[in-house]
Amino acid sequence: MLLHSPFRSFYLGRLVSMLGSAMTPVALAFAVLDASGDAGHLGIVLACQMVPHLALLLVGGAVGDRLPRRTVLVVAHLGAGLTQGLVALVLLTGNYRLWLVGALAFAGGALNAFTSPAQRSVVAELVAPADLQRANALLATTRSAVLVLGPAVAGLLVVVAGGGWAIAGDAAGFLAAAAFLARLPAAPAPAAPAPDRRPGLWRDIRDGWTVFVTIPWLWPVALAYFVINLVNTGPWQILGPALTGQRDGEAAWGVVLSLRAVGLLLMSAIMYRLVVRHPLRFGRLAGALGASSLIALGLGLDTYWLAAFAFLGGVGFAASGITWDTALQRHVDKAALARVSSIDDLLSFAAIPVGQVLVGPLAARWGGTTVALWCGIAFAVAALAPLAARPVRRLESATV
Repeated sequence: MLLHSPFRSFYLGRLVSMLGSAMTPVALAFAVLDASGDAGHLGIVLACQMVPHLALLLVGGAVGDRLPRRTVLVVAHLGAGLTQGLVALVLLTGNYRLWLVGALAFAGGALNAFTSPAQRSVVAELVAPADLQRANALLATTRSAVLVLGPAVAGLLVVVAGGGWAIAGDAAGFLAAAAFLARLPAAPAPAAPAPDRRPGLWRDIRDGWTVFVTIPWLWPVALAYFVINLVNTGPWQILGPALTGQRDGEAAWGVVLSLRAVGLLLMSAIMYRLVVRHPLRFGRLAGALGASSLIALGLGLDTYWLAAFAFLGGVGFAASGITWDTALQRHVDKAALARVSSIDDLLSFAAIPVGQVLVGPLAARWGGTTVALWCGIAFAVAALAPLAARPVRRLESATV
């Protein structure tokens, strides 16, 4: 049983951390808007989180392969608890200053750059290879459930007590997560794959890129995710509510998002039991379903059909994400797994702001429905394109 193994402490740590983090976007948005009265301040704070995260991801991956991952996770969660606690204190005491909240957001984004690669790679240390898909499915199911409940709880807490208290809850979640993660079994730092007489972080990062580009099934799928995030996240987040709201009202977009979340949750639960022989083949085929919601949006389908296709999109995203994480953890050398994960994350995350910036001008020139439709088509092509590579099609679940 997964929850009777060392994985239990990691799972509980992730659970309490996710519960707090799911509330933060709503709480932070309302807290900053209430304190400043300026939507521009919120954009600056969010940028202060994203920039250091992207800039330090490769360093975070190198550190995750150089030091014991338990240590990296505990220190990063303690630091995140401290920064979020200070943000909550600033807001609750009425001492809001943009530079201060921005600096704390910058520190939080930097810490997250060290957290995400270590979290992804430590699972392979805690779980037997045969149980990796179940572990990732359990984490994905929990994340989907938390994302459904968290924003609603945050909204209620903001109304009753204010955004500062919800952010304080996130800080407490990080500290509790650090306590759970400290109970993970001690593991030595992974040995560097190609030791140098004078090793350094830059050498580690360069070696990570070497591993990344020399695995024939890895980089085609990672590049596909780059294109998918480029054409999906911005159009869906920006054109989705705009086009749906114009046609069927603002409440309709909430219905669409709820059905998408249900699809994510349901497929994550199914993946806990489903046996997949060729994970990338299955993941790429299922992942193409994610394009259906954008295509439906571009075709101007009514809310019921759009919600149905959003459900299918959620199913596709869950299946592709779980199989991808499992493939990395099973088939990438553990000594390089954090660095490979950080490169994969960097490609995915860097594409998102580019797409968000481009979607507005493109929609203004060619129309929102046209842009959504072509983005959906590009999504489907990108999801299926890696199947042209035989190593992607042939990769099996058995460890190498």
